[in-house]
Parts: sequence; structure tokens; C-alpha cells
Amino acid sequence: MAYFVRTGPTRFLATDALSGAWDQATQHIAPALGLLVHAVETDRDRRGRADVVVSRLSYDILGTIPVDEVDVSVDVVRPGRTIELVEATLSHAGRPAVLLRAWLLQPAGTEAITGTSLEPIPGPDDLAAWDPTTVWPGGFIATAQVRRREIEPGRAAFWVRSEVPLLADEPVSRLASAARLFDIANGMSVRADPNVVAFPNVDLTAHLTRPWHGEWVGFDTSVTFGADGVGLTSSVLHDVAGPVGTMAQILTLRP
Repeated sequence: MAYFVRTGPTRFLATDALSGAWDQATQHIAPALGLLVHAVETDRDRRGRADVVVSRLSYDILGTIPVDEVDVSVDVVRPGRTIELVEATLSHAGRPAVLLRAWLLQPAGTEAITGTSLEPIPGPDDLAAWDPTTVWPGGFIATAQVRRREIEPGRAAFWVRSEVPLLADEPVSRLASAARLFDIANGMSVRADPNVVAFPNVDLTAHLTRPWHGEWVGFDTSVTFGADGVGLTSSVLHDVAGPVGTMAQILTLRP
């Protein structure tokens, strides 16, 4: 079982492994975000631009998507020798459902000035296993292996991996594989019972400072609920080598 099966050059069939947490008849958006990364990287390589790497992923989630076939398209918005801006669209039945704008940058040798103030988190072997299906339904959540240390509701450090590949019988990059799990952050330390308050995110933006290592995706996450129906899930992203970048998801709060 994979999250998607390719059925054409730009068409993919979602499987039951990605049924959603808010509504099991619709997709959990997380694997779709990884699929768009794969589309961007595939298009980049086809154009002979493997010399640039993805450094920012900015998604706008336009609506829900049934567990069905989707189409993906990629356009270069801003071509350049060392910097490119690429836009990818995931559509269902002709309706755009997710938009991605990705900045691709050409790497340079900056080892001498490498450094960060982002704090590391305990590794996956140092955190206890936690079953997310105790909070969330859906096929996608059931595929997630989670190690978590919750500090308080809405504040936790956790690691996630999945044995379900993004695509059936098709290799994907470590980044696309990691990105298929990014959107899970909003549900791994809930500030309110999702049976009482809905808090779906309408976007996700990740900034990445280096290539991804390993199969685990680590999060140091804080959830904020505002007084006027808007929330924010903020995360520092980690892989097994340490902090990789940051991620944010804006929430619509619906008591």
C-alpha cells in the first residue's frame, strides 16, 4: 500500500491509506503536500536543473479533496541561473485544491560559517511511543509511528515516520518523503479536544536550510489559539542530524 498510485503522466490515485482525520471521506492533506514536492523536483530534474535545491515550501490549501484521482501541474514562475520560483497545483476534477510555491536555490560552500540557535530535541529513541489514533480517526493517522514528549496541551516534541511510501513503485527524494508527514504537526499535541473544537489549517509554510537526512521527521511544536477564531501551529523541524528549519500553519478555529 502507498499513499498514491500513478495513473498517468500527471495523474495520481489516492488510496485509503490517506483518508482524513476531520472527515474520512476526504484526504488528509499531508501526503498531497509531499506529492507536490515530488512533482517540483521531477520537473526540475527534467529541465536539467538538479543544481538547485528546494529551500522554501509555501502551500495554500483551497479546500477538501475526496479520496480519488488528482492531477498535478508545475510552472516556473521566475526562472534564474541560481534562484528559481516554481508553482505547483494539485487539482481534483478540474478544481485547484492545493497550491505550492517553492523557492529553489543553488547551493554554495558555506561550511565555515555554519551554525544555528535552534535547540535540538531528544532523538526518537529517547521518547516514548504514542498512539495518535487515541485522538484522531482516519487511514493516514493510523499509518503514523509517533514518539512524543508532551509538555502541556498544545506544546510537545515528537518524531513521526511511516512505512507507507508516498508513491507506489516510484522512488522519491528524502525531502518529498519527509514532506508527506509535515502537516501532521497540527494534531500531535492538541490544545482542545477535536471533538469539541475544529482547528484545520488553511496553509503550511516550511523554510529549510539543508538537505534532509533519514526517515524520521522531528517537530518542536507550539499551538496558539487566538481570541478571534484564528490559531497558529509553529514548529522547528528536525531530522536525525538536528534542526533543519521552521514551519508554520495558520488555523481556523471552529468551536
